[in-house]
Amino acid sequence: MTLEQKKEINLLHERTCARNETEYRDPMTGYIVFTRIKHLQRGSCCGSGCRHCPYEHINVKNKT
Repeated sequence: MTLEQKKEINLLHERTCARNETEYRDPMTGYIVFTRIKHLQRGSCCGSGCRHCPYEHINVKNKT
């Protein structure tokens, strides 16, 4: 992912969180991505390496 793409994703994420929404569609892949809000509602790291994990990926087994 390029720096510009990362900036676009971060801006999209912040705008989505500002609307108190729990997910958005990734403009590059079309996949649904959970926001920080959704992860906080879950209550812990699921171990999947989620993009906006507020738990520092503590349960991710193979961090790369």
